Amino acid sequence: MKPEKVNLKDKFELFNEHWTPKIIGELNGQQVKLAKLKGEFVWHDHKEEDEMFLVIKGSLKIEFRDKTISLNEGEMYIVPKGVEHNPVAEDEAWVLLFEPASTKHTGEVKDKLSVENQEWI
Repeated sequence: MKPEKVNLKDKFELFNEHWTPKIIGELNGQQVKLAKLKGEFVWHDHKEEDEMFLVIKGSLKIEFRDKTISLNEGEMYIVPKGVEHNPVAEDEAWVLLFEPASTKHTGEVKDKLSVENQEWI
């Protein structure tokens, strides 16, 4: 596959769904994904994978059982593998995710928001 320049704004404009990550790239077994988030997600963890959240637009809170991390535009946080978390976006947030291709959307939790096959855009 020939590498191409990716414009994040253009990619974000291709979809409107919330909590439905779209894959925009892959490197060394890791996937780069974009997601629009709004409202509360679902408590979950990823037993074997770290997960990076980078806020492109808006703000995001990542709730943990003992604390909450608040992220604004241009800020990122890496959730360590095995740590239960719940992302929450009061208003729509645009987020870039970086995680292993093997990462299940909601870990082992089955929920109406779970996405089994994530789309490439």
